[in-house]
Amino acid sequence: MIKGIGVDIVDLARFERQIARTPGLVARLFAESERELRPHSLAARFAAKEALIKALGDSFEVTWHDLEVINDAGGNPEFRLHGKALEALRTRGITSVHLSMTHDAGVACAFVVAEGES
Repeated sequence: MIKGIGVDIVDLARFERQIARTPGLVARLFAESERELRPHSLAARFAAKEALIKALGDSFEVTWHDLEVINDAGGNPEFRLHGKALEALRTRGITSVHLSMTHDAGVACAFVVAEGES
């Protein structure tokens, strides 16, 4: 059963300007494993984190580092959740989270579907 759906879009040029202007922003928004990625990949991961929060319906006091986007063995994106984010999934009865990300034509977009038992 679908428990939540979230989508987010990020303007790549605006995102790149923000991270250039604010030196600590990348460290604040991204887990250590994400920080060395190129700006368009970071923008897609930011969109993914926002989309997950929307799918959950609330941020539940989640920090940005609680939401880590990684690649599975096949190179597909997935979440590695920590702390309050993991707690929020359990509280809502969510057993799996599906993530799709893309970047093209000056934007990054992410779509999240959260599933659980009825």
